[in-house]
Amino acid sequence: MISAGDFKNGVTIEYEGNVYQIIEFQHVKPGKGAAFVRTKLKNIKSGGVIEKSFRPTEKFPLAHIERADMQYLYNDGDMFYFMNTDTYDQIALTKDQIGDTLKFVKENEMVKVCSHKGEVFSIEPPLFVELEITETEPGFKGDTATGATKPATVETGAVVYVPLFVSQGDRIKIDTRTGEYLSRA
Repeated sequence: MISAGDFKNGVTIEYEGNVYQIIEFQHVKPGKGAAFVRTKLKNIKSGGVIEKSFRPTEKFPLAHIERADMQYLYNDGDMFYFMNTDTYDQIALTKDQIGDTLKFVKENEMVKVCSHKGEVFSIEPPLFVELEITETEPGFKGDTATGATKPATVETGAVVYVPLFVSQGDRIKIDTRTGEYLSRA
């Protein structure tokens, strides 16, 4: 159990039958009346954010989030398959559960599968990936205004904006959280 007075950013709690992560909190002590804790809570499963105020003495159960390293095997259109490399157990997740988190992940790469009480709610791809550019327009000499970019399709099918000097066949490093080009690999 954790009291609202002990909240910290990133802590996950169970509240009203859902699992929430504390994004932001602020202890407020008004001149008149009792102190309270104003928080922004993100619903881990749906992604929605709510704002709530609590008395500092209110207690909540901590929610334990399990993160397991699993190998992304393949998808057959509607289902995505993952395997635990230690036990060789496989799980299948739907397109709705995955969202667009795998747009930079190739088959056979490792990801983190996040679950709460055995129920999988999200996939965390590696922070950085190296992918090959399969299609992009050639850059033109002299077209080098500061920060000029062009769209490029990578081997997973995702589109990334890259500098003009990057060409088809190059391997690039991408930040999966933002989808931004970092460097040539």
